[in-house]
Amino acid sequence: MTARIANPAAASPAVYKAMVALEGALAASGLEYSLYELVKTRASQINGCAFCIHMHTSDARKHGESEMRLYMLPAWRESSLYSPRERAALAWTEALTLIAQTNAPDEVYAALTEQFSEAEIVNLTALIGLINAWNRLAVGLRSQHPVNAADKRAA
Repeated sequence: MTARIANPAAASPAVYKAMVALEGALAASGLEYSLYELVKTRASQINGCAFCIHMHTSDARKHGESEMRLYMLPAWRESSLYSPRERAALAWTEALTLIAQTNAPDEVYAALTEQFSEAEIVNLTALIGLINAWNRLAVGLRSQHPVNAADKRAA
């Protein structure tokens, strides 16, 4: 696979800068870092964004996230590895990432309000919107994740 635009940031620096600024504001919003990366990874899995999956699982591992929690993320509903707060955030992530199918169900939102303040819900919702925007840029423009020789199996 070949990137369609080699350097999107250079092609549209003002848009890229604005997205990075929003990323910085969300990172400083008070949401715990582990939750932040789980949400970004789960949305990226749903969207099939290899670039973002690589980035966010790598970042999560660097910050102490366990391999098993990352492996189990697509099956979080069937795993006991996630807290009620994480479960509420992951359900909201899936509902918003798949909004055309889900219409952001009231029961998913109700579970969210049991775990998050209004400000946290706004921040989490913006985070989900932003990672979906990043996914669409990366998938649409065929951004390539780094590949280590050890990760590449001989065909």
